[in-house]
Amino acid sequence: MFRRLISAASQSRSAKTVKVFGRLILFEGTIVLVAPHFSVSVLGISPLTDQGANYFRLVGLLVSGLGILYIASGRLNAEGFVFASMLDRPVVPFAMAILWFLEILPGPLALIFNSRLRQLSLDTVQLACRTAKIVRGEFL
Repeated sequence: MFRRLISAASQSRSAKTVKVFGRLILFEGTIVLVAPHFSVSVLGISPLTDQGANYFRLVGLLVSGLGILYIASGRLNAEGFVFASMLDRPVVPFAMAILWFLEILPGPLALIFNSRLRQLSLDTVQLACRTAKIVRGEFL
C-alpha cells in the first residue's frame, strides 16, 4: 500500500482530479497556516487580533490535513472516497452562497470557493462517468 502512495500506476482519471484538488487544498491551507495576516489581506477580511490569527492558523492546519486526505485517497485510487467527493464538492458552492447571503462569509472568499470547486467537481464527475463506461459499461 505504501508503494502505491509513492507511485500510483493504476490511478483512474477521476482519482487524479481528487489528487489535484487535494494539492490545491493543501497549498491553500499551508498559506493560511504560515501567513494568516497575508491570507486575510488577500481575502479582504478585516485584520485579525492575535487570538484570531491563531484560530485562523488552526483552520489552515485542518484544511491542510483535509488536503493530505484527498491526496492520499487520490493516489490510492479509493473509489468510495472519489464518489463521496463527487457528492460533497457540488454542495459547497451553495453553502458558500448561503453564508455570503447571511453575511457570515465575505464575498471574495465565497467567490474563490465557488469558482474552483465548480470546475473541479464537474471534471471529477465527467471523468468518473467516462471511466465507468469504459471499465464496466455502467455508472453506479
